[in-house]
Amino acid sequence: MKKIIYIILILIVLSFFLTNQNNPIIPENSIRFRIIANSNSNIDQDTKKQIKKDLEQQFFPLLENNKSLEESRQTIKENEDVIKKTLDSYNIPYTINYGPNYFPQKNYKGITYNEGNYESLVISLGEAKGNNWWCVMYPPLCLLESNSDNYDDVEYKFYIQELLEKFGS
Repeated sequence: MKKIIYIILILIVLSFFLTNQNNPIIPENSIRFRIIANSNSNIDQDTKKQIKKDLEQQFFPLLENNKSLEESRQTIKENEDVIKKTLDSYNIPYTINYGPNYFPQKNYKGITYNEGNYESLVISLGEAKGNNWWCVMYPPLCLLESNSDNYDDVEYKFYIQELLEKFGS
C-alpha cells in the first residue's frame, strides 16, 4: 500500500513538472554573455575560443562572488578595461556592447530559449559573421562551466525520474 501511495505522489509531482517544462532555466533577471566570431573560418573560430578562455581567466573571477544582479552589473561596468586589455592583445577589431542585445533562438542542453532582447555583454569580433559562444554571467552559469573540467558531458536528471526508475525496477 505504501508503494502505491508513493507512486501516486510521484505521478502527481511528475505531471506538474511535465506541464511546466516550458519554464526557462535562465531566470528573467539574468545577464547573458556572447562572443561572436569574425567568421566561421578555423582561425576565427579558434580565436573566439581562445578569447573565451582568456576571459574565463582574467574577467570571470571578478564576477564569482557577486550576490546580486546589480552587483554583477557594477562589476561589468567597472572592469570593461580588463575585457579591452584581453581583446587588444589579439590585434583584431572588436566592439563591446553592454545592455539590451538581440539573441536569436538558442537550443542548449535540450532546452530552447526564445529569441529576444536580453540584458547582455556582447563582444563582436571583426565582421561578427561567424558562430558564437554564449552563456549566462548572472547567475554565474558561465563560471560553473568554466570551472568544470568537461562540461560537455554533463547529464541533467530529474529527481522524480530517478525515483520512478528506482521504484520501477
